[in-house]
Amino acid sequence: MNNQIDTSIPVLTEVIYPSLEPHFQIEDASSQTSRSQAAISEEQWQTLEQTIRENVLRQVLGRIDFVLEHRVRDSLADVLQTAVESLALEIRSGLHKTMEEVITRAVTQEITKAKISK
Repeated sequence: MNNQIDTSIPVLTEVIYPSLEPHFQIEDASSQTSRSQAAISEEQWQTLEQTIRENVLRQVLGRIDFVLEHRVRDSLADVLQTAVESLALEIRSGLHKTMEEVITRAVTQEITKAKISK
């Protein structure tokens, strides 16, 4: 099975930093801006969260067909390889048995012919 990581699929350990909109101000020691003006409101956090969810979902849905097809193909290849190996063993075993029977019969016939001709 192919275990390569597709870099276009986001992983849960990635840190996504939101870009602050221009009307937000970061508080510093010389500024009189209050903490309530600099903080992102609950509604803005919910909007940001929803946007992130939608973006991740859109990226995942865009890749899901490719990933599923790839995994099914890999799994099917493994199953087919196992089936082919089993079938080859059965054919080899059957061929060995058939050859053994044919050779035994031929040798027996030749020995019988040799005994009759004496």
